[in-house]
Amino acid sequence: MSRRLRFGAALAAVVLTLSACGGSDSGSSTPNAAPTDKVLHLSFLQDIGQPPDPDIYYAGQGLLLTTNTYEGLLQYKGGTEKPEFEPLLATKWTVSPDNRVYTFTLRQGVKFHDGTPFTSAAVKASFDRRAAVNQGPAYMVSDIESVTTQGDYDVTVTLKAPNSAFLDYLACPYGPRMLSPEGLQKNAGADNAQGYLTNHDLGTGPYTLTAAEVGSKYELTAFADYWGAKPYFEKVEMPVITDVSAQQLQFNNGQLAAILHDLPSSAVQSYLDNKAFANYSLPTMMSNFVYINPKKGMMTDAKNRNAVMQAVDVDELVKQTYFGRGKKAEQIYPPNVMEAQYAKQSVTHDPSVLSGIAASLPADQKAVTIGYDSSNPDNQLISNLLQTQLAAAGLTAKVQAYPTSEIYGWIGGDGQAAPEIMTYLGWPDAPSPYTWGHISWDADGGLNFFGCSSPGIADALAKGLPTGADADFSTAGEEAVKTGCWLNVADVNDFMVAQPWLKGVEAAHVVTNPNSLRLAALSVG
Repeated sequence: MSRRLRFGAALAAVVLTLSACGGSDSGSSTPNAAPTDKVLHLSFLQDIGQPPDPDIYYAGQGLLLTTNTYEGLLQYKGGTEKPEFEPLLATKWTVSPDNRVYTFTLRQGVKFHDGTPFTSAAVKASFDRRAAVNQGPAYMVSDIESVTTQGDYDVTVTLKAPNSAFLDYLACPYGPRMLSPEGLQKNAGADNAQGYLTNHDLGTGPYTLTAAEVGSKYELTAFADYWGAKPYFEKVEMPVITDVSAQQLQFNNGQLAAILHDLPSSAVQSYLDNKAFANYSLPTMMSNFVYINPKKGMMTDAKNRNAVMQAVDVDELVKQTYFGRGKKAEQIYPPNVMEAQYAKQSVTHDPSVLSGIAASLPADQKAVTIGYDSSNPDNQLISNLLQTQLAAAGLTAKVQAYPTSEIYGWIGGDGQAAPEIMTYLGWPDAPSPYTWGHISWDADGGLNFFGCSSPGIADALAKGLPTGADADFSTAGEEAVKTGCWLNVADVNDFMVAQPWLKGVEAAHVVTNPNSLRLAALSVG
């Protein structure tokens, strides 16, 4: 099963915009002049890893494709510090008191990219297709009992059981998107149109997918019949540039309009100091975690796992890695998923506990691997710092990079192919505390790479889901801390840099959508 790389509500925004210097109106005196051809040049640091199919894609950088080509019934507002619902393909909705029956009035005059009209028939077809494909985000529709249409523009969704997170599912970046029923039928093949949607799309968004060459480039083109405001940029070109230095060089030379993701700490500092470019530290739901594998070596003992957590000098990790774009985490949940008084993470820094344990272990039990995703330079730095800290406490640690695809391959396994420790930047599928708890701490969660869980976690999450009670989700978080499998190190902002002529970045950023912007909100100024 394909799984996504990710998960996040939001850290308070610190928006730092540096004014541009140099350049005339014609742009003749600087290579970084605004384009006149209405083509926006961005990039991916690695290939998106999965097809830009909204029922499959479950990673990070590729949200730039899926969220600009497809639309759901609801979405979250851009430019806010915390998640706020707003209409999208549904203009109105109501929810029954028990969070089980949801009714929607649909937007009229919308066309799919294949030219067919958007009507209520698309709601059932899209939900059914997600369930049939049955990839990572399929759980969002698994509890649907029925979808009933009342004419072309009214629809009622009834769930099998109350679910306080259902509207969050519909609005979040990984939520169900509306696909053309006729297009799905025409291109179904033997795989529910999965083959077709690797390099085509069937959405209603402001852009349509016009190129998807794996490992090479992706391209979006403005949809002429889009129902909303027409985008300023008529085309968006996104090559895959796997070397971060090459990516920065192209940006510095004006070949890229912005870098939206994965800038290493050294680059962050250089752009904070460089007045020629605009930089943005924007609110997200991202946190950087330390995961511990409970199925391998000394980490099979919860006492040892908790000792490792105590040996981590979190203050030093944050100081060295996230200056200007993050802060030390106080909760086990990502930022602002819950109010500050809930799910406190009380791990006292005391490396002597691990030192005492390590002193009694045989040499082979002291050897551990610290893994990180090869696409994340911050976690390479954090892993190296962690290596030093654990060595001081008596462990022999090595650092190893793993590709995203391999990391997701650990899910459901016996844990032996995975490292003992992993540093990982994650965020929730949706702002409901249930979604983070489910994907991270439930045994079958899409981000539970090492399969760590406990009955206390599962019971608290199940209790909170019908009503959304914060107290239950707080209990789930406290139980997760007790396992010693997760430590939230830092709440992390989206740090982006842009040419000074690119306007609308803050408004185009959505707190729930990391590494991405709503491209139709961007323009030149």
